[in-house]
Amino acid sequence: MPLLTTARFHTTVAALHQLPRDGLVEVAFVGRSNAGKSSAINILCNRKRLAFSSRTPGRTQALNYFTVGPEERPLGYLVDTPGYGYASAPLEMKKTWDQLAGQYLQKRPQLAGVVLLADIRRGLTDLDRRLIGWVPAGVRLSVTLTKSDKLSREQARKTQREVAAELARTRPGLGDHVMLFSALNRSGSDELTELVENWIETGLPGSPQPPAT
Repeated sequence: MPLLTTARFHTTVAALHQLPRDGLVEVAFVGRSNAGKSSAINILCNRKRLAFSSRTPGRTQALNYFTVGPEERPLGYLVDTPGYGYASAPLEMKKTWDQLAGQYLQKRPQLAGVVLLADIRRGLTDLDRRLIGWVPAGVRLSVTLTKSDKLSREQARKTQREVAAELARTRPGLGDHVMLFSALNRSGSDELTELVENWIETGLPGSPQPPAT
């Protein structure tokens, strides 16, 4: 059974002191409101309503944890973070995002990787760049360009190359990934699933690997 299809809800975290303390590795999914983050998580986990977004962008201001792996021996967590970039949200709500999700991304020692989902029609926005700047150098990063079906193949590949070149300049030598993804036709889902499962199974970058069995 593919690892991500074992995902199930674990807990909702509204404050940093509520973060799990079991030491399991975590992969965070981040992105602007309406970038397609919830749809991507549901497709990777082969579920319809594992992750869901509020009808009001910016309403959900918490980290949602999903356990993956056997019930008796979980391997890690997927972490669904609140969407950001909602224009109508009050300033206090935006500060809450920084204090929770922003601090989580910068300081969480269990964080093995970050999947940043960005609408391919927008490319990387200034808010996306700010978030990328928060990801520590030791944490793996995948920029996943969603809604790739909205562009021609040539246009999508061009945007992918441009984003990859920008990442190579801003995070040189870190081996970041840039992927194309569509929730509509599921293109890119196998590649992203393989990447996330590999991050969970290999643990934190630089940590000792389990012996082969």
